[in-house]
Amino acid sequence: MDLRHLRYFLCVAEEMHFGRAAQRLGISQPPLSQQIRALEDELGVRLFDRTSRRVRLTEAGELFVPEARQTLLQAERAIEIARLARRGELGRLRVGFTSSGPFVPLIASALYRFRESHRDVELTLRELGREEQMEELRRGALDIVLVRGAEPPPLPPDIVARCIIEEDMVVAMRAGHRLADCAADPTIADLAGVPLVLYAAPLGAGFNEHFFSLCRDAGFEPDIAHEASSFATLLGLVAAGFGATILARSLERLHLENVIYRSFVCPLASRLWLIHGAVLSPTAQAFRDVIDELRLDGRGVP
Repeated sequence: MDLRHLRYFLCVAEEMHFGRAAQRLGISQPPLSQQIRALEDELGVRLFDRTSRRVRLTEAGELFVPEARQTLLQAERAIEIARLARRGELGRLRVGFTSSGPFVPLIASALYRFRESHRDVELTLRELGREEQMEELRRGALDIVLVRGAEPPPLPPDIVARCIIEEDMVVAMRAGHRLADCAADPTIADLAGVPLVLYAAPLGAGFNEHFFSLCRDAGFEPDIAHEASSFATLLGLVAAGFGATILARSLERLHLENVIYRSFVCPLASRLWLIHGAVLSPTAQAFRDVIDELRLDGRGVP
């Protein structure tokens, strides 16, 4: 059924005059009469009783009026939903991140702004290890993932990665640690013999290997006191004095009692990668746009 026929029918039902209805619709009367007849033929029932003096609804026409109005309203709603979905204002977005992700100002700001501006989007956040994130992305269970690493993980052709943050590193240690009060910021050589708390190698996103290589170049093997499986455990062990650790600079905004941060003079950098399919859903594109706007404004960027 042509929705235009319903609009024409309702206009005639409201005006009870073909001439006035035609004028209101911006068409001539003969085409309007033809369209109403076509609707009646399609339905197999007369909707109007017409005489030379008057037009009135039949019983079927009276019953058809509220249904026609509801159909048009539903059609308009469907059109609006489609347009909202096209703009990424409706639908769902599934984002994966590592445990430190929400502590990065850019990511926290992006999530807040997206939730405020896209309230009808179902936003799902999942905290996963790097390899788990990539697996979920590959099989379509996530739309976007945020991972750290000097380089992005190996990617198939249909997945792309973009560096959205690159920052230097800091050494975190308990107050009273011998590196906390040094006149100069610590270097790789200063970590010789210092107990360290690091992420377990599978969670280190290649950092451990790079860091160990720099230590060996400096003439020593790093002293790994503990390996942590989560960001909270990592910082908790540092605060408890089990060893020092190395973090991206943006994370020094976390103020823990008895934890001191010092700049790390070292050729190490932390990069945060935004990774997603080559073809983005409208909601994923909208989230990426929010991140790009924040980066352009310089807000939330280390």
